[in-house]
Amino acid sequence: MTHAHPRRSDSIRLPELDNGREAVVLAIDTAAAPPDSAWSQHLHDLGFAAGERVMVMHRGWPGGDPLVVRVGVSTYALRRAEAACIAVGLAP
Repeated sequence: MTHAHPRRSDSIRLPELDNGREAVVLAIDTAAAPPDSAWSQHLHDLGFAAGERVMVMHRGWPGGDPLVVRVGVSTYALRRAEAACIAVGLAP
């Protein structure tokens, strides 16, 4: 199953989102995941689906890894590499 979509020019990757700023998931980019990984399906199963609201709540220190991310009403810790697979658009 693939969840890749062309990256929109107004999209950013989840790790680029400022803490506390709300965004909307646009797509999970399977090209950003390691070959033969199940990251795309795993992220989708966690709720990172197109249209879902998402927010980076906190970053680990040092280096900003992992990211504490809220999607919908759930909160997860994602490795930076996993979060980089998620394209988001800024919420109005």
